[in-house]
Amino acid sequence: MNFAKYQDPDVIRRVLSYRTVAIVGLSGNELRASNFVGRYLQIQGYEVIPVNPRESSILGNTSYPSLGDIPQPVEIVDVFRKPEALPAIAEEAVAIGAKCLWMQFGVISQEAADIATAGGLDVVMDKCIKVEYARYRGRMHWLGFNTKRIIAQRASPG
Repeated sequence: MNFAKYQDPDVIRRVLSYRTVAIVGLSGNELRASNFVGRYLQIQGYEVIPVNPRESSILGNTSYPSLGDIPQPVEIVDVFRKPEALPAIAEEAVAIGAKCLWMQFGVISQEAADIATAGGLDVVMDKCIKVEYARYRGRMHWLGFNTKRIIAQRASPG
């Protein structure tokens, strides 16, 4: 699968300007990656809406059983679920009028990408929203991580 069209830096930068993120599969367990990402996004000023039918509240916010149960507009649907769950989640994201379907590292589904794209959503796949935020909006950009000029070779002395 060619990921280039789902990892476009211009799309990622635009999507990062949105402020409301529903995290599907957000865990209440502080040791899980989804929890760490959700907490990080909250610290950066995002409104994080948990979507997890097994929890009533995560990170101090009401957790909803599905995207369709969220009573407010959602801009980004960030997914921490197995790939086989993605087509149905993509359909829900389209149905609620989200602007982007974001699939985390290893969460890959061409079918879900096609559904979301056909529904007018931007799609980001196999990328971590926390890492991309740090790259384009956080401190990593101060170090040149978004310049594509980082190399592993040391400068020769003299």
